[in-house]
Amino acid sequence: MSDENVLAELARLPELAHPTVSPDGDRVAFYYNGTGRNELHVLNLETGERERWSDGEVPRNNRWPIRWGADGDRVFFHRDEGGDEQNDVWAVDRDGDTEPIVESDGQNTVQAVGESGETLLVGSNRDGQMNLYRHDLAAGETTKLTEYDRSVRGAGLSPDGERIAYATNEAEDTSNTDVYVADADGSDPRNLGVGDAGAEAFPVDWGPDGERLLVGDNADDLDRSGIYDLEADEVRWYDDTEYSETPVFFTPGGDRFLATRYREATTVPVVYDVETGEGRELDLPDGVASFGWQSDRVVDDDRVLVGHTTPTTREELLVYDLSTDEYETVFDREYGPFSPDDFADAEYFTFESDGVPETPAEAVDHDPYETLEIGALLYDSGERPSPLVVNPHGGPRSMDQKAFSYRTQFLVQRGYSVLQVNYRGSSGRGREFVQQLYDDWGGAEQGDIATAVEHVLNTRDWIDEDRVVVFGGSYGGYSTYWQLVQYPDLYDAGIAWVGVTDLEDMYENTMPHFRTGLMEKNLGTPEENPGLYRERSPVEHVENLDAPLLMPHGVNDHRVPVSQARIFRDALLDAGYEERETPAASPNDGEAVANGDFEYAELGEEGHGSSDVDQKIRSLELLDEFLDRRLDAPAATADD
Repeated sequence: MSDENVLAELARLPELAHPTVSPDGDRVAFYYNGTGRNELHVLNLETGERERWSDGEVPRNNRWPIRWGADGDRVFFHRDEGGDEQNDVWAVDRDGDTEPIVESDGQNTVQAVGESGETLLVGSNRDGQMNLYRHDLAAGETTKLTEYDRSVRGAGLSPDGERIAYATNEAEDTSNTDVYVADADGSDPRNLGVGDAGAEAFPVDWGPDGERLLVGDNADDLDRSGIYDLEADEVRWYDDTEYSETPVFFTPGGDRFLATRYREATTVPVVYDVETGEGRELDLPDGVASFGWQSDRVVDDDRVLVGHTTPTTREELLVYDLSTDEYETVFDREYGPFSPDDFADAEYFTFESDGVPETPAEAVDHDPYETLEIGALLYDSGERPSPLVVNPHGGPRSMDQKAFSYRTQFLVQRGYSVLQVNYRGSSGRGREFVQQLYDDWGGAEQGDIATAVEHVLNTRDWIDEDRVVVFGGSYGGYSTYWQLVQYPDLYDAGIAWVGVTDLEDMYENTMPHFRTGLMEKNLGTPEENPGLYRERSPVEHVENLDAPLLMPHGVNDHRVPVSQARIFRDALLDAGYEERETPAASPNDGEAVANGDFEYAELGEEGHGSSDVDQKIRSLELLDEFLDRRLDAPAATADD
């Protein structure tokens, strides 16, 4: 297969997203782009027949979840303009008829659907901060329920619709999150006092009797599951494990609940007996099993819908029987011209890091931090010698796992080995590990990434040390910028996708719930920590850049605004760097030159990344062409 065909065929592999089970348990709705465009499909679990309900009305990007109406006759979805995440709530039915349900400025997301079919619980930042609203479906009226200075999340309606549960933070400690229960109109809110001050607690699911809440917290470091008895005002924890776990949902009878366990870059589902406290892992192959985000996954009393993937196998949908530990595949993923044998598996390994690599730091010097064991994944392309793409994840509250990624497999197909690092601050390792990153962006976590690169170069003699690239998006884009200005001796090129470059500008221009939930929680405010905000902004050290850089950024990005890329581009030009001409539109074409130091591309009709097939192809082409141009030179020089 030609290189162009590999690129297009990988980008066109159909993606399934946000599968959610209907209220009667007979059907599954999900996004699917098998036609080349993201559409809403519904699968009959008994017959296996699949219908497409939409025809271009749903978003091209599948980022946001979907929800069934209480009667199972329609599905609620989140519609935005060009991936800008300023969602309105719409509904679509079997006939393809759509209608707007909740429209307002800002971001609107369905948090819960009332069992009576009369109510939607909606999160919205229409008034500034992300708060809760109640939408009366019959009257078409939306009423504000909460008024907090920090964002409200994880909201749910009790089965009788008389109460709401949610998480927010009224404490001075920005790392704190508490669980609240209030009347359905938002009155009489009560902090349940779940967990300790400074820990993060959140509600997950109401018990079927409406008197219990499934909750999670990290008060004892590792994330754990608990059940809060609202009548007794006490919580029972289910945390007899050495791994972090996240609770997911009750089974219909309320006698069991599901959770996910994180272990060495895999996710394992666990079912707990509420009475005995005994938990057992579901009998699935190693990989990443998931129950989705804001998705209903209950088929009946004993069966649940599970997604499962590995580095070489694309995610498939399984119906798992908890009583027999047997499962069946209800939606098998397509591979196009590929097979799982064509893809590279991931090697999981660990190494020790004190956050200070041997490579000299050119932007900010650090004393050694606490030495920690850091986990990483390495995909071997088989090329000898192999160039290396270092691919730090976003978030930063996230992690890389043994799951299929078309972008990773594309790089491997091109001959690049790929390194992914779960640096300190990543999720899946508990509260203390996450908080290592607080007040230290651009510090030890970046040292962990650089130390991982050194470890791979020292232990795998088949890696080409003259062709090492750093490539990441979002916080991974911040990591890319920072790696290039902090450790320029380590890299030969970089791709910073929708990355953060100026922390104060990010604070001022991101969405309000990102301002409080991300920036203030991790770094405080610019007024509180002005030196930190300036020192850890990559743009402050732009003169350290010593490798070709590609900067693609969606113009409709409201998480990391396009101003972040523009600020860094302008600083490069002011410092005497030259921009290379590229086919992509750039507002700086007049100053571009044939062989420049950096390349810049603003992506129209796109926000913080995209799952749209055409936009995926365009992104891979930008990546591929840049690497092809910029990594040939070191090899040619060595040969000469």
